Amino acid sequence: MKKVFVLSRNIVSPLGNTAKENMEALCAGKTAVTVHNDAARSPVPFCAALMDPAFFQQAPAAFTPFEALTVASMEDAIRQAEIDPSDPDTAWILSTTKGNIGQLEQQPVTRALKNEVALTVSAQKLSAHFGFVNRPVIVSHACISGTLAIITARRMLEAGKYKTVVVAGADLITRFILSGFQSFHAVSDVLCKPFDADRNGINLGEAAATVVLSTQPPAAANPIVISGGGVSNDANHISGPSRTGEELFMAIDRAMKEAGTDAAAIDFISAHGTATVYNDDMESRAINLAGLQSVPVNSLKGYYGHTLGAAGLLETVIGIESLSNQVIIPTMGFETPGTVEPIHVCSKLTKTPAHAFLKTASGFGGCNAAIVVQKTQD
Repeated sequence: MKKVFVLSRNIVSPLGNTAKENMEALCAGKTAVTVHNDAARSPVPFCAALMDPAFFQQAPAAFTPFEALTVASMEDAIRQAEIDPSDPDTAWILSTTKGNIGQLEQQPVTRALKNEVALTVSAQKLSAHFGFVNRPVIVSHACISGTLAIITARRMLEAGKYKTVVVAGADLITRFILSGFQSFHAVSDVLCKPFDADRNGINLGEAAATVVLSTQPPAAANPIVISGGGVSNDANHISGPSRTGEELFMAIDRAMKEAGTDAAAIDFISAHGTATVYNDDMESRAINLAGLQSVPVNSLKGYYGHTLGAAGLLETVIGIESLSNQVIIPTMGFETPGTVEPIHVCSKLTKTPAHAFLKTASGFGGCNAAIVVQKTQD
């Protein structure tokens, strides 16, 4: 089986415009989550991590805000990887949940506008901008989109269809998106508290993230590989997660078997950790079913909020930075253990030898995904 290497990575978020800047901000304990009074998005104050409006004011007029954010992340990752997007052996995947949906809030809704907000239109526009010759792949699968996009890229590469795949994900927080979560009474009006006894809901966030994956190893020593991936579905409820955690465990188990690893080899878990009561409980059950209850777990939602289609990618990038820097980021907002099954939540910045981590994700419709990411040994 072919190895799938990480050639480069990027994050563009309120905390920085590169993966390095974002990692430094997390190590310094900075969060982008704060209370906003924005009547255009919500009639009441809300707690979220939003991009500086100046970022979009400086963007080329040809791009919508969503597209501009995605382009900024892709440009940095492609530059780092030194790849040619026009190479027939190079493909790209766009991960997002809502794309340009915010455009429908900014102007009169016409048939032309409805066509313009289609994800295919954005994907084709970005393809033309970068010069990709292969048809883009779009992954829009609720909150597992970013993680599933990585799994999809890995499978494309292993099948020999391409030698390199650029995976980019982004989402913006619009009135439509925010009101949807508010209707579930799932949004916390203060900084979220993943896995905490007093957790009461999520914060949302805006960001873009990109990884460039390839079957061609990078020049750097001890390269990072995506060694396994698994997907499952609860078949339980459109918005409520499994009460047993068995289905997320199935995805974890498949990812670990593909990676040829076991619980003892996992140094930390980058969890979905939304800070909602049921999601965090479900994850704690799945982690215990996998025999990983003693492994350090973190959630990054207290730094970035839930970045939707970017979340799985962004959190994977931070996990890769953690492997590179031999440090585990603490779970912002966590104080008192409060999940139905005990897990080892990382609560302080931890320096430790780390060679592999597990990334999990879950979303509406009962979808689950997991990947194993490892540092190779020379």
